[in-house]
Amino acid sequence: MSLIRRLEEANVDKKANNQNEKKVDPYYELKARIQNRIIEELDIDFNEISENNEDIKKKIDYIVTKHIEKESLNLTSNQKKKIKEELIDESIGFGPITGLLADSKVTEIMVNGPDHVYIEKGGKLVLTDAKFKNDSHVLHVIKKIVAPIGRRIDESSPMVDARLPNGSRVNAIIPPLAIDGPSITIRKFAEDPFKIEDLISFGTLSPKMGELLKYCVQGRLNIFVSGGTGSGKTTTLNVLSSFIPEDERIVTIEDSAELQLSQEHVVRLETRPTNVEGKGEVTIRDLVKNSLRMRPDRIIVGEVRSGEALDMLQAMNTGHDGSLTTGHANSPRDMLSRIETMVLMSGMNLPVKAIRDQVASAIDIIIQQSRLMDGSRKITYITEVQGMEGDVIILQDIFKFEQRGTDNRGKVKGEFIFTGVVPKFVQKLKEKGINIPIDIMR
Repeated sequence: MSLIRRLEEANVDKKANNQNEKKVDPYYELKARIQNRIIEELDIDFNEISENNEDIKKKIDYIVTKHIEKESLNLTSNQKKKIKEELIDESIGFGPITGLLADSKVTEIMVNGPDHVYIEKGGKLVLTDAKFKNDSHVLHVIKKIVAPIGRRIDESSPMVDARLPNGSRVNAIIPPLAIDGPSITIRKFAEDPFKIEDLISFGTLSPKMGELLKYCVQGRLNIFVSGGTGSGKTTTLNVLSSFIPEDERIVTIEDSAELQLSQEHVVRLETRPTNVEGKGEVTIRDLVKNSLRMRPDRIIVGEVRSGEALDMLQAMNTGHDGSLTTGHANSPRDMLSRIETMVLMSGMNLPVKAIRDQVASAIDIIIQQSRLMDGSRKITYITEVQGMEGDVIILQDIFKFEQRGTDNRGKVKGEFIFTGVVPKFVQKLKEKGINIPIDIMR
């Protein structure tokens, strides 16, 4: 029995919920009838929606108007307009979450089944009034998201990572893996990429930290951005990449293309999952290896998770300096341990000492990004990798965020402080003709 058929049968058990929906929305039955007519009369190709939106909207407008008049309903012009807008959203947009996607203050959208849609706004989770009709409706929206980028979701491949046209990251998972029905998680990114001034105004870092990082990127230091899920690593990586000079060739490698680079000379690479026969997969590691043959000045990897860490380290150690990437870790020291583990996942039986030598010579700076208890994102450490001492990698904090409690509104109080230690890379940058102003180191 197909997944869609099972979902449809499961929806029979949800009549009580549908009855409640009717009470909330007096036009529920009307919209359901017209929605069926739209599906019957209008064959929508999801791959062409972005190009022909206006044409499709006109056709839907005609179908809706025709059936409202056919049913001889005495509706006001505002009521008709509202019904049309909702049906257009459900037909060619992303259903009940279309408005949430358009809200610039919403940073994440979490669909936990048809009746529970949560958002993150101002760093806090909020339950919204948005509701889908049923599980099939959620699945319909998922398919509209993944179809244009050639991804699929079905019983044989019940979870998928995708992206929206604006670069927002989407993860979807459906039964049998998702027990309570299809689930969608969307992490939104700004339509216009944030600049360093934006991060400073948000309180993510201080002006001196921003200026130091600008010199580090321009001086082609290898930078690792570490942090937990939702801490803002990708946003920071995007801002750092904006400091790369226009005359350099950049190759970006990601699972789902999210980076929004302003430079012209950029080649964007994206992984590919297996096809229906279980073949054709292209991994981050495959793309990192291939990028070395593409004459890159800079390699930017959206995130390293496993064996590609070894290839990234080798690239950094063989002339591809100025590389940028991110990884999951709770502190700079934890990030080093994670890199060791990921290198071992490559299948190479290397001694730990050899791995640490590679890490110490490859990475210049670790930027630790954290999401604090009030929902704010901060760069809590800018740490230099200074080399090896025996079997231990030496780290030295340059800047750090010192937390000092919370105010009466629950907002975290604290300040960014310079540790007083001048980093070793200052001399390295000086040899390249980049002189860091002395007032940054105060």
